[in-house]
This record gives sequence, structure tokens and C-alpha cells, in this order.
Amino acid sequence: MKVLVKCKFYLITLLVAASFIVGTAVSDDHTDVSTKDAKQTTKKPTIMILGSTHLANDGLDVYNTKMDDVRVPKRQREIEQLVEQLKEFKPTKIALERDEKTNGTGTQTEYQGYLNGTYQLDQSEHNQIGFRLAKQMGHPKLYCVDYRLDYRKDDPIIPFDEFDITLIDYITFAKTNNLEHLLPPSPTEGKITQDEKGTTWIEPEKYISIIDMYIQDNDPEGIRKDHQEYIRWIARVGLGDEYPGANWLSHWWYDRNLKIYVNLTRITESADDRIILIIGAGHVYLVQQFLEESGDYIIESPLKYLKTATSD
Repeated sequence: MKVLVKCKFYLITLLVAASFIVGTAVSDDHTDVSTKDAKQTTKKPTIMILGSTHLANDGLDVYNTKMDDVRVPKRQREIEQLVEQLKEFKPTKIALERDEKTNGTGTQTEYQGYLNGTYQLDQSEHNQIGFRLAKQMGHPKLYCVDYRLDYRKDDPIIPFDEFDITLIDYITFAKTNNLEHLLPPSPTEGKITQDEKGTTWIEPEKYISIIDMYIQDNDPEGIRKDHQEYIRWIARVGLGDEYPGANWLSHWWYDRNLKIYVNLTRITESADDRIILIIGAGHVYLVQQFLEESGDYIIESPLKYLKTATSD
């Protein structure tokens, strides 16, 4: 009899526990804070990272996409369609891949000029997408969240002018030490050319609309593969006690993206914030990883809003 009573007690306990678990289940955009006396639901801010090909490419990457002039009428119509789709995200803030210390004031001056009709948008995604979207959403300003060691030059940990650049120059090291097989392989699509400065350009072989380009840039599998190249190839460049590939990743790439994440947290003011970050597609994997690992944000994919549109 005592055994039967004990079994009933355990059964009731399990049922109560199961009911508690079901009762506290919440959707992705909420965190439950439960106490003995009350239950409070805390909403998280939302971030959407829009990975981008650089529309005004300055040729600083290993492989650089050669864009046509997006200021021509056909491209302008495509960008307007893209902005219309991004508006559905209803952003409360728009963050850019620009350094606040070196470009913050200039960015706000340009944006105010754009609002006043005295500034003509340049070819960059910051202007063409960020400024347009901010204006249409009625935003008074944009937010610069990048961190560029080479622009600041006065980093307290790594003063750029005092830094031995050869310690992170994995490309030169690979070429002079017969380790070129550890450099990322050339892209398989597009025409590859090299200019007089040694910059490598990829020229698309066929026309692609702006929206379709952004759909490709934000494909999760493509983003994962792009990041994989840093670990599979670049990190391994080096010999003996020399680690130029790992140095570049840790002291330059990871450092920069971690600080971009921190800067995003600094502009987050409310659980109701909906922030869109417009940034080079190569940054998406790490910034998203840091945001997810923090547990403080909901991450929305731009693919939820981007749909192929017909362009004349």
C-alpha cells in the first residue's frame, strides 16, 4: 500500500513538472523570468544583418567584386525596390560599417545634407541603402559601428604606426615561403583580373539584379563557406614560431568583428529596438555568432524580407 501511495506521489510530481515546463515555454523573442510569486516576460531587441557586396569597392579585400555604377537609372530602380522590401523589417536604428571615431561626424553631416537636398548619394551601400532607408523610416541619424585599426592608428593596445605589419601579412609570407596552397582558392565564378596595384578583381559574367545579389550574399550556406576559408586556409599560414595567418585572424579580423558586436550593444537602448546592420558579407558569420552567443538578441535573416523583383 505504501508503495502504491509513493508511486502516485511521484506520478503527480511528474505531471506538475511537465505542466510547469509547458506553461513556461515561450517564443524566440521572449525570455521568461519566473519567480515563486509572479512571472515576468522580458522581450529581446532584434537585429537583422544585411550582408553586402561593396557597391563602391575600394579594393581592400583579397578578392574584390567589380561593381558597375549603381547610380544609373536601372540600378536605382532596383535599389528602390530593395529598400521597399527592407522597410518591412521596421527598423528603429540603422547601423553602418563605418568607424564612429573617424567617420561618425562626416556620416551625420552627409545624411543631414541628404535630408536637406544638398548632398548627392555616392555609390556606397551606406548611402544608397542606409541613407535611403533611414530617410523613409524618419530616422534623425545613423549609427557607425565599425572599428578600423588602420584608420584610427592610435589603438591603445596595438598602435598601428608602431605595429610590425609583417606579423599579419600572411599573403606575402605564403608567397615567399612556398605556402601559396594555404591561400584561399580563387573564386570559380566571374572573370578574374589584376590591376597595376596588384588588386584582384572579380568581374561578374552576367547581369544580376541588386535584390538577387543580396539574396546570394545572405545565403546561410554561402556565409558559412566564406568564413570556413579563414579557418581552413588563412589560419594555417606560417612556419615554426611564425603565425602570420593566425595573427591576422586574432589581432585583426576577430578583434574587429568582436568590437563591432560590442558597438551594436552600445547603441541598443530598448527591448523594442529593431536594428539593421549593413555590412560587408564577410563579417556576417562572426558578428551573428557573437550576437547569438550573448543570448541578448533575436536575429532575423534578411531573406525573410527579400523577394526577387522584376526590374526593367
